[in-house]
Amino acid sequence: MNNYTTDDVRRLAKEHKVRFVCLQVTDIFGMLKSVAITVEQLDKALDNELMFDGSSIEGSVRIEECDMYLYPDPNTFVIFPWESRGGAVARLICDVYNPDGTPFEGDPRYVLRRAIRDAAEMGYTMYVGPEAEFFLFHMDEDGRPTTRTHDRAGYFDLAPVDLGEQARRDMILTLERLGFEIEASHHEVAPGQHEIGFKYDDALDMADKIVTFKSVVRTVARRHGLHATFMPKPLFGVAGSGMHLNQSLVRDGINAFYDPNTADQLSTECLYYIGGLMQHARAMTAILNPTVNSYKRLVAGCEAPVYIAWSNRNRSSLVRIPAKRGMSTRVELRSPDLSCNPYLALAVCLQAGLEGIRKKIMPPPPCDRNIYAMTGEERKALNIGMLPENLREALLEMRESALMRRALGEHVFSRYLEAKRIEWERYRSQVHLWELEEYLTKF
Repeated sequence: MNNYTTDDVRRLAKEHKVRFVCLQVTDIFGMLKSVAITVEQLDKALDNELMFDGSSIEGSVRIEECDMYLYPDPNTFVIFPWESRGGAVARLICDVYNPDGTPFEGDPRYVLRRAIRDAAEMGYTMYVGPEAEFFLFHMDEDGRPTTRTHDRAGYFDLAPVDLGEQARRDMILTLERLGFEIEASHHEVAPGQHEIGFKYDDALDMADKIVTFKSVVRTVARRHGLHATFMPKPLFGVAGSGMHLNQSLVRDGINAFYDPNTADQLSTECLYYIGGLMQHARAMTAILNPTVNSYKRLVAGCEAPVYIAWSNRNRSSLVRIPAKRGMSTRVELRSPDLSCNPYLALAVCLQAGLEGIRKKIMPPPPCDRNIYAMTGEERKALNIGMLPENLREALLEMRESALMRRALGEHVFSRYLEAKRIEWERYRSQVHLWELEEYLTKF
């Protein structure tokens, strides 16, 4: 994470001959929005004097209360590493403020900041490491994305079978120039599917990095004549794309999840955190898996993390504890996908884990058996529940959750539920290709 002041930003912009600066925010669904200013307006922006129309951002404010202020975060200043006619282009991610100088409660970044503050009051700092998966597809002759994959490679395959390897390398080089520390990248299970993993960081910086990552991957893919998609399940019959979230809490520079004196070297706080995640897993799903398509990936029997259980090694459970210990001790939540808003996703995970610690929610014993191979009766005997099976079910769980209402704040909570309810109704009322193929000639 950078530690820039506004003076640092001014100096860097001058040294690198920056001509334009993109001021970025996200809406409640995690869609990145941007307004470009000339470098002559940078001082005004850094003095928090730039206004924008908040009613134009999904889930923000009504038209009669549309004036909002952009407060750029100097730590997010980067210069885009691709060439641009007219001079260098930089980026600043902004917080959104009301005209009276108070944080706007509908700003997803503020929702996460509030969760981070709650953790700090308990003495904790959250660190997160994502495992981001995506597909690379061809585009048609008009430049529109298709679902035709560019290769027939599989897990860990190499070039020349993996035709996306060069595109992936360029993505990594670009991300590194933007300050990412890439730990690993490889071809994933499905043809055309890839994963790039980057080093953990504190929660706010990581949420910023996730939205930046998605933008960079799509930009570089297009330069290779490909379309990158983070859609959770773009193809039937092959693996979907997820974003496992590796989470840990640090207190006084020490990993609070590690205890060398226990049998599995997990602290009581770690177990409570797991208990909080598991207790609120169903309610969090509408945030972690926010689209109708998300539930085409979360299907029982397809090696998806749908069973609410935890294990030290079992990849069929929702929560897994990777083998490394010490400062690397972490909790891996396997259900999220990259269609989520990362600010909201990290906020609800953190708040659920903190509630687990506050209320000392002990999880059930770990399940080290293959849950996919269990019968329904066996899962019931072990009290292993399941995530919601569709968006409507997830929204109903979220609506009844006091923790979700508190974690998101009333503004985001209510507007998110209403927008997603409309999305579900639009989907439910459509006639889909499968129905036509199945029923048109049959009845």
